[in-house]
Amino acid sequence: MVCPYTWDVPGGVMAHVRDLAEALIADGHHVSVLAPAADDAPLPYYVTSAGRAVPVPYNGSVARLAFGFLSAGRVRKWLREGRFDVLHVHEPAVPSVGLLAVWAARGPIVGTFHASYQRSRVVAVTAPVLQTALEKITGRIAVSEAARKTLVEHIGGDAVLIPNGVTVGRYAEAEPLPGWGPDGGVIGFLGRMDEPRKGLPVLLEAFTLLAPERPGLRLLVAGPGDAEEVLGKVPPALRDRVGVLGMVSEDDKARAYHSVDVFCAPNTHGESFGIVLAEAMAAGATVLASDIPAFRKVLGEGQAGALFTTGDAASLAREAAALLDAPERRAKLSDEARVAVRQYDWSTVARDVVRVYETVTATAAGGVQEERGGAVL
Repeated sequence: MVCPYTWDVPGGVMAHVRDLAEALIADGHHVSVLAPAADDAPLPYYVTSAGRAVPVPYNGSVARLAFGFLSAGRVRKWLREGRFDVLHVHEPAVPSVGLLAVWAARGPIVGTFHASYQRSRVVAVTAPVLQTALEKITGRIAVSEAARKTLVEHIGGDAVLIPNGVTVGRYAEAEPLPGWGPDGGVIGFLGRMDEPRKGLPVLLEAFTLLAPERPGLRLLVAGPGDAEEVLGKVPPALRDRVGVLGMVSEDDKARAYHSVDVFCAPNTHGESFGIVLAEAMAAGATVLASDIPAFRKVLGEGQAGALFTTGDAASLAREAAALLDAPERRAKLSDEARVAVRQYDWSTVARDVVRVYETVTATAAGGVQEERGGAVL
């Protein structure tokens, strides 16, 4: 498998690749992952570095990609030595190592499309070049209907729908973080704090509206970003009620989900699934999310979590207050979430991915081979 984004910084695609790899390994498959990473970065044994990533603005975010002669050389070496039965590239339209791998390989190739966007200048400009690579992909997967729509409208072709997965057991049980809830007054957030589309400014504004009337209300924030910058957006009198953890380990992430009464996903756009929702649901957290289409889908149109008007801090504040004041409703949503998330467990999702592998390899001979100038090397 190829991950286009750096392994050094947590993200939805990176987590998807990691968890799928580990689910396949647990089922007895041999898996190798190629991803951008610093050469001295601590990597799992199944990950090979494609070289240090470079930050590039992409899809309303900053993507850390690797694309150049060094990465191309590592891609070819990895393909040549791996002798893989199938090459699975995540986000093959992203200008990173995945695209290099598709260009360099011949044989069964699967592509998984994660992104959702209305338009992309990068994709529009590079479409003719991308098409020559994407035509080599023999099996296409979309992680959501939104991602499938993006593929159909902006790239062409279609895909089988296989959702993001979550290792439900990893989040089901965990001790709360010291000094935190759930105690009836904790709202939580997990995501990149400095990325506007993740919606933290909306949540901070909502917290500022709610906190004066609720002396016990606290906010727990986790994820990459500048803690001082986050606190600077909160009135001084309220700052001691905001806990900013920064980037957390997988264990502490699970504990954070169990430390809140309401987990909030205030994302504004650009989400095709919402892996944090699935993780929070697996932990049995009461979820409050913006009503973007991807989140509505994961939450069953509000059955497994509450929704508020996207980008509207006042709407978020009203819904959060209603949840905090209704412990029975929170308990019901928690129960619904634990049931709903089972369909996304990797034990189910990985089997569906393997069926795609079996389909693309059924008529192929010789597995994945390196290709240069039309010749197999």
